[in-house]
Amino acid sequence: MSRKVGKSVKKIEGVQKLTQNPHLNLYHIDARNKKGELFDYYFASRNEEKDLKLYTKDLRPEGIVIYAVTKEEEPRLVMIKEYRYPLDEEIYALPAGLVDDGESAGMAAVREMKEETGLSFREYTGGDACFRRPFYLGPGLTDEASAAVFGTVEDLEGIQMSESSERISVVLADKAEVRRILSKERVSLRGAYLCMQFLRMDAKEPFAFLGEA
Repeated sequence: MSRKVGKSVKKIEGVQKLTQNPHLNLYHIDARNKKGELFDYYFASRNEEKDLKLYTKDLRPEGIVIYAVTKEEEPRLVMIKEYRYPLDEEIYALPAGLVDDGESAGMAAVREMKEETGLSFREYTGGDACFRRPFYLGPGLTDEASAAVFGTVEDLEGIQMSESSERISVVLADKAEVRRILSKERVSLRGAYLCMQFLRMDAKEPFAFLGEA
């Protein structure tokens, strides 16, 4: 039995920028549902309107998260405890930040690690590149993508406080502490997933989970 296939419904009729902030803005979409009916849809983006991913279809990462371990016999994971205004709470996470114009994800990781913690970061570039490609953070809310950067830190005595606009404490967590944090504390989702990986880490080959180059 044959079935007629109708024309696909145009999903977006228009996009309007609703705010004028320096780092993050709210956008409105004149959206259509599968019946063709118009409804209002809102999302946040760090991009200017011409660079929104619904136009460019680009997978460029706006940000990075840094999975960094110490160069010790039993490596520890670099974590941060940071106050977040939308929650009015401190939460645990991994160091992270935005990628500036002209930077690679690895370059951004070196800069952000130094700014947030005072530690010197060395990127690990082995393993399968698929683990370092950008992934979307929350595509129902934002077009932002983020990439994970893996590596080690040195100069542990160089730990320092962050910029005055941020409230960050640095935590060097062994597996017991990471497990406690996952069990008892508030943790960012991408931080939690990478903490889970850390718990399975082989101390002698800390990046073996990334696979062969």
